[in-house]
Amino acid sequence: MTQKILVIRFSSIGDIVLTTPIIRCIKQQKSDVELHYVTKKVFGSILQSNQYIDKLHVFEKDVVEITKDLNKENYDLIIDLHHNLRSLRLITSLGKPSHCFNKLNFRKFMAVNFKRLGMLPNVHIVERYFETVKTLGVVNDHKGLDHFISKEDEFDITKKFTQLSSPNFIALVVGGSYYTKKIPLTKLIEICNSTTKQFIVLGSKDDDVVAKQLQAQCSNVINACGELSLNQSAYVIKLSESVVTSDTGLMHIASAFNKKIISLWGNTIPEFGMYPYLPGEDSKIMEVKGLACRPCSKLGYKACPKSHFKCMNDIDVSQISL
Repeated sequence: MTQKILVIRFSSIGDIVLTTPIIRCIKQQKSDVELHYVTKKVFGSILQSNQYIDKLHVFEKDVVEITKDLNKENYDLIIDLHHNLRSLRLITSLGKPSHCFNKLNFRKFMAVNFKRLGMLPNVHIVERYFETVKTLGVVNDHKGLDHFISKEDEFDITKKFTQLSSPNFIALVVGGSYYTKKIPLTKLIEICNSTTKQFIVLGSKDDDVVAKQLQAQCSNVINACGELSLNQSAYVIKLSESVVTSDTGLMHIASAFNKKIISLWGNTIPEFGMYPYLPGEDSKIMEVKGLACRPCSKLGYKACPKSHFKCMNDIDVSQISL
């Protein structure tokens, strides 16, 4: 008899990509499973080509928009990998058995507010996601993350970026959800001037100003900010030689393609458990350890609360080998 399972993760890019090993392992290790996934519409493109999802449900602003449709599915089990008030409200509405992910919010609170980093487990979030499904007999296959790109999102990169002179380019992620997670312009300039290799700069339209300033200082920079969809940006990462990024969703997509990742960490810390998962060889985490103010948030801010932004500004990017 087919078991129908719903996986919940509403946001955001990186968090959703980090759930992909769960999706794959459930489908590959459990026979007769119909697997559904619910997320926000804005993030639906991340999973639309995932071959392990039988049905993807999306909503615009509130999951109540599709609760009636989800009730009609008559699920046997719900796997809640978001675990907040919205997901608990959905579980209550569906009235089905559920397993919920432990977000360790208290431990993160202690790390941010009292710098009690020792309270955080030395375990990647992917491994903790698997705790949620262990009663199903599903185990980690250690094959890493997945990100599937449709043919419609693939393109001839040399035609799109005529300035590109070599396939051995570096993807440079300048975008991010918060200012305190983004790489400062001065550091971007230093990184780009450290090599003759070309960089394709990825980010949203909001990052175009920084990208143009970077272009003005570095002749090896190609600006793609605001020109590509998420999956087209993912395709650029797939084709790249290596990836330089901050703690952002594209960092996790780079892990899915087993890329060499140079990640620069600002106000967030790898100890939160969301560092690159099984990335390519020679990947490196760059951070300033020992700052009394770090981490200042588990997410980020529009500006450095201390006004010095030492967590990024003091990173020695001369140690980066590209």
